[in-house]
Amino acid sequence: MDNLLFLLIKSFRPKQWLKNLSVYAALIFSGFFFYQESGQLPYFLIVTYAFFIFCVLTSSIYLINDLFDIKSDKNHPFKKNRPLASGKLPVPIAIFSVVVGLAVVFFLSLNLPSFFKILVFAYFALQVLYSSKLKHYAILDIISIALGFLIRVYAGAVVVNLHMNVWFLLTVISVSLFMAVGKRQSERTLLSNNHVEFARLSLKKYSQRLLDQYTAVFATSTWLTYAIFTFQSYTSQGVNLLYEKFPNLYFILPKTLQSQKLLMLTLPFVIFGVMRYLQLIYEENKGEAPEDILLKDRPLLITVFIWFLLVIFLIYA
Repeated sequence: MDNLLFLLIKSFRPKQWLKNLSVYAALIFSGFFFYQESGQLPYFLIVTYAFFIFCVLTSSIYLINDLFDIKSDKNHPFKKNRPLASGKLPVPIAIFSVVVGLAVVFFLSLNLPSFFKILVFAYFALQVLYSSKLKHYAILDIISIALGFLIRVYAGAVVVNLHMNVWFLLTVISVSLFMAVGKRQSERTLLSNNHVEFARLSLKKYSQRLLDQYTAVFATSTWLTYAIFTFQSYTSQGVNLLYEKFPNLYFILPKTLQSQKLLMLTLPFVIFGVMRYLQLIYEENKGEAPEDILLKDRPLLITVFIWFLLVIFLIYA
């Protein structure tokens, strides 16, 4: 029984839940992270509730994906060790777990806004379509991955009725496309290692030159859209409080440094993160699992941690 539970948890892929943290994006950058309406739960708890729903949903979808690919995974040099493909996890138990997971998502979403329910259903439909069809078609597979991130960001915004900056949305799209292309870059190692028969059908439609072009485009758009977003973002409350506590600072600092757009200070960390991710893709072929990179690569992990603390400090301190 314990072994069966372990196999189920492994099939749920809890490391992938890191991607669901994107539901917090709009809440953090809107400045409402600690906000609470009268008689309502704090926004942070509501979005955390949405995060939990997406964790259950994505785990159910991963099981569905494994069920779709069970035959091909059995012949795959790496995926054959997955619980379903190896035969260690019975198919009926996997199907039952999917039904239970989707039922939990349905009941947990009942009291949430209608637009959130629509986005949950849209995400589910997109992922099922991706698992069954879209991942086999070049370009559509990458766009599907990016759209999945975008839906999660929107879900985190609509659950507490927040507005999102258009440049912030473009940044989310650029980042998700960048990571999706990076994943395809690393998967091409299957082709270079004479594993053509195990590669995705869509991957055979991507030449190395084309993937290099895509990578360059989305790497550039990632830091550039984020730069424009920070240039348009004002943290006037924090700056005004700073000058109130240290009035002489206003006269000491040159006008060049008297800016209310302090989020620009986070841009160097984003640029370094993009450059480090590119290094890992091209030099170490590690882009296939972005969640592993974030957890295991110390320079990138430290960069993301400092960037996050700086964002929180500039917006809320």
